[in-house]
Amino acid sequence: MKRELIIILSIILALMANAKPDKSQNHGYPINPTPFTSVKLADGFWGERLKACRLTTIPLAFNKCEETGRYHNFENATHPSDTIHVGGFSFDDTDVYKTIEGASYILQTYPDKKLENYIDSVLTIVAAAQEPDGYLYTSRTMNPKHPHEWAGSKRWETVEILSHEFYNLGHMVEGAIAHYQATGKRNFLDIAIRYADCVCREIGPDKGQLVRVPGHQIAEMALAKLYIVTGNEKYLRQAKFFLDMRGHTSRTDAYSQAHLPVIDQREAVGHAVRAVYMYSGMADVAALTGDPAYVNAIDAIWDNIVSRKYYITGGIGARHEGESFGGNYELPNASAYCETCAAIGNVYVNHRLFLMHGDAKYYDVLERTLYNGVISGMSVDGGAFFYPNPLESHGEHERQPWFGCACCPSNLCRFIPSIPGYVYAVKDRDVYVNLFMSNTAKLDVEGKLVELSQSTNYPWNGDITITVNKNKAGKFGMKIRIPGWVQNKVVPSDLYSYSDGKQPGFTISINGTAVDSNIEKGYITINRQWKKGDVVDIHFDMEPRTVIANENVAADRGRVAFERGPLVYCAEWPDNEFDIHHIIVNQNPKITATNRPDIINGLITLTTDAQTLAYDATGALVADKVKLTLIPYYAWCHRGKGNMAVWLPQSLSTASVAE
Repeated sequence: MKRELIIILSIILALMANAKPDKSQNHGYPINPTPFTSVKLADGFWGERLKACRLTTIPLAFNKCEETGRYHNFENATHPSDTIHVGGFSFDDTDVYKTIEGASYILQTYPDKKLENYIDSVLTIVAAAQEPDGYLYTSRTMNPKHPHEWAGSKRWETVEILSHEFYNLGHMVEGAIAHYQATGKRNFLDIAIRYADCVCREIGPDKGQLVRVPGHQIAEMALAKLYIVTGNEKYLRQAKFFLDMRGHTSRTDAYSQAHLPVIDQREAVGHAVRAVYMYSGMADVAALTGDPAYVNAIDAIWDNIVSRKYYITGGIGARHEGESFGGNYELPNASAYCETCAAIGNVYVNHRLFLMHGDAKYYDVLERTLYNGVISGMSVDGGAFFYPNPLESHGEHERQPWFGCACCPSNLCRFIPSIPGYVYAVKDRDVYVNLFMSNTAKLDVEGKLVELSQSTNYPWNGDITITVNKNKAGKFGMKIRIPGWVQNKVVPSDLYSYSDGKQPGFTISINGTAVDSNIEKGYITINRQWKKGDVVDIHFDMEPRTVIANENVAADRGRVAFERGPLVYCAEWPDNEFDIHHIIVNQNPKITATNRPDIINGLITLTTDAQTLAYDATGALVADKVKLTLIPYYAWCHRGKGNMAVWLPQSLSTASVAE
């Protein structure tokens, strides 16, 4: 009883000490992101994915938290004992936080009092496990004498290696802020603030404090966000401290991006998820502090990724060993790691760099990653997952209903429902239209309401209609992103290029009148006194395309990949009655797109001419003409495990002959 009273008193003191959360959201970036709470997705490609998250993924994740003892860990931490065996992973608490975050996003599109009450019941358990000074890490608290084997003998002892205490803090803060913004409730936010305050007291440069940095980054971006929400500068100082001290503690390895001070780093190295979380935090700190050294570093690292270490599917992280980036142009296909979490982190980085620089090239990368490298990690029904996302398979890969290390499924839980927050952005009197999906949005343009709606069947076709439903802002600029794939740019570098000689076009009209197409930084800007009922019609030519890689990418020499719009395609075994690993594609392939509502929730397939290669009885090479069918990469392995390939031979030097 005494402990419970102390906890209650501590909560009251925390409420008194901390600034009231600021909903004005001054992000520090030149461009303001539109809150996820302001955009409601309608039915369509992304509406279906949010629905799958609501009906399947999030209930599954909550069920797994219960089934695997995640909730029980918090209950044990409320009543610690030296007889409790601490198993699992030291970051298991984060699965609870991430699932609550995703459920909070979902509540904006699908209000659900029952779900809201369920979250509150979970948070009651979480709050009870918090120690009086705010520390909340069940892997230690449930049995302080014999904590998790990765936790060390005392707080923060192994935080730079295995304990993940700061990683747990990061996901707690991210989830708490989403919950507060979605519901207006402080019950999760107050828990997170108290743990953040504990870290700020015990970790830092002052006398009596310990100097530590996160072993697994994410606390940096989370603390920057907590500063934005609360207005309390100590959280921003803590985020910058974590970044400034990297490379200056006992951890100095490239795997952990600690081989150099962050401002001196120019190449993406080490564990890919840790890296992109850190780069996101660097962008946040750069925006909020104006430190040019941070801007220079993150810009150079981004260029290294998109020029030398980026898969055509939007994946990053070439090596299974260390789940890490490889060397420059090291982009193997069958052994590609491309962890789902890394793709999600890459979206975070590119979104922040867009907010900083206002260039559509970052959204070109974001869109490619979103439609390919991210959603490939989750089945269309929301119930099966990939951890790695290779670009070639020989039947060894199969979607799983869950993982013991559940970071990817729970990360998808929190990320997919947050998609509404990536569609628009605002700077002064300019409204950026960055992604194309059916939705309604209420935007703040210099304190005045602008309400827009989008109607589209993107990514299956390139027709988008934007309607002005309400405009209290008067004249403003609508900046419509013209995707790189429309401008014959696969990515914002020479890493990949189109090989078919096609020149796609686009048209934009307002109320039936064509608009001039002067593209600046990837946008067409329409400045006018918008009226209710104004309609903008956009058309992007969306044809099948062939892509080749830079000659420095050894794995893709003599090979070709197929795309249509933002979607990368692959050949898979159920659609082809021959071994797709023993074919060669025509030098000038003619490609047909076909609507297939009957497979994998409906999609568009591509068909082209190819030849199978084999030896006859005399040992002579035989080539038989076949029709090769391809499906969007995100949809592979929905019909069982088997052969799959993104990059297909177009040269005899790279073709494989069936024995």
